[in-house]
Amino acid sequence: MCGRYASFRDAQDLVDDLAIADVADDARLLPPSWNVAPTDPVRIVVERPRRIDGKNTGEITRSLQVARWGLVPSWAKDPGVGARMINARSETLLDKSAFAKPLAVRRCLLPADGYYEWRKLDLPPGDAATGEAKGRSRAKVPKQPYWIHPAGGGVAALAGLYEFWRDRSRADDDPDRWLVSATVITTAASDDLERIHDRMPVILPAHAWDAWLDPAVGADEAMAIVGGPQVGMATRPVGDAVGSVQNNRPSLLDLDPDPRDPDAAAAGEG
Repeated sequence: MCGRYASFRDAQDLVDDLAIADVADDARLLPPSWNVAPTDPVRIVVERPRRIDGKNTGEITRSLQVARWGLVPSWAKDPGVGARMINARSETLLDKSAFAKPLAVRRCLLPADGYYEWRKLDLPPGDAATGEAKGRSRAKVPKQPYWIHPAGGGVAALAGLYEFWRDRSRADDDPDRWLVSATVITTAASDDLERIHDRMPVILPAHAWDAWLDPAVGADEAMAIVGGPQVGMATRPVGDAVGSVQNNRPSLLDLDPDPRDPDAAAAGEG
């Protein structure tokens, strides 16, 4: 899964890197974050027709917008369901009603600088595992957090879907009547990352961005893009501070000087 990521690149850098034509005011003003968490506002890159006289009838334009992380289907009764839809498994995109339509017509990129994942480690000898017989001590499974980022530098363009949800309790002229939300598509981890976690976000290389964002590309072709090549990633063990959403600072990316994962040093993280 992908439950935390970082997005601290300046909006103008994203404009240059992703050939963005328009930047919404709220996207330009969104502060950098080194610890993006579910339901946070996030930046998304989309291609949609320009609005002319209140209608989407203009030319297709690539823009940087803001959405809430956690997709809320258009048919949902309550936006709270989005907290459970921060990720969309690539294997079931066509089977889930919440994701099938967005896959066909509402795809996006979530620009990131990297993401975090936690590797579950073995319990120390003598500690009882969580869930053993009642009355016995239960030890918490130790985990090592990792910062995972593009090996060659540059932006990590997470493949995503977005959706519009209408709040029927608000008036037609209320600017907050529409909620835009997004989800990150995940897939089975690559060979070099599966030791950390069995899932990873789909991170598209630059040559796939145009087709992924193109609204004329259908669901079947989009599925082929999801299953295509991805960006090579580097890993770095980091400290436990990232585990709290209250912590949001550049030092979250610092190398853990004493990682509890015994394999960290041998794996060549950086």
